[in-house]
Amino acid sequence: MNSHPTATQTPHPAAATRPRTPRPRTAPGGPAGTHPRGAAGTHPRTSPRALPPHTVFAERLLAVLSGERPVHWMLGHTVGEAYEQLVLLAPTTPLRSLGPRPVLRRCSVQLDPHRTVMEAFASIATGHRVRAMAFRLERGADQRWRCAAVELDGLDVAARHP
Repeated sequence: MNSHPTATQTPHPAAATRPRTPRPRTAPGGPAGTHPRGAAGTHPRTSPRALPPHTVFAERLLAVLSGERPVHWMLGHTVGEAYEQLVLLAPTTPLRSLGPRPVLRRCSVQLDPHRTVMEAFASIATGHRVRAMAFRLERGADQRWRCAAVELDGLDVAARHP
């Protein structure tokens, strides 16, 4: 018996009664605004609320230090000297890559016993190079996390700008 449909076979009776729902047209690679996983220079988009705070901040800092976002994008997300550190670091775009967009490879955190301070460290792939970034998050009275300090693999902001 031939399993391939032929011109003489009739469609399944249920198929004739089902209304046809047109599928929405999307751009190649998925719904509008997304990219297929693994495409060169892209990364999967995840809701920031679904990610832990240290990962959200690592991505935000990466965006600023790679030149993808302006420094003032971090204004409400910093306290203390962190904003000034970013103002000094960002113009040199230390995490800019000549190839694809820099990618957060790993981000880990140590939380203090009172759960008010996080010391985070991340590795970032910038082309063929891997860079290190460390930052401190502090939880405010409003229970929001804010960045309080930023360091990049040995770049001492204070020593570079008196």
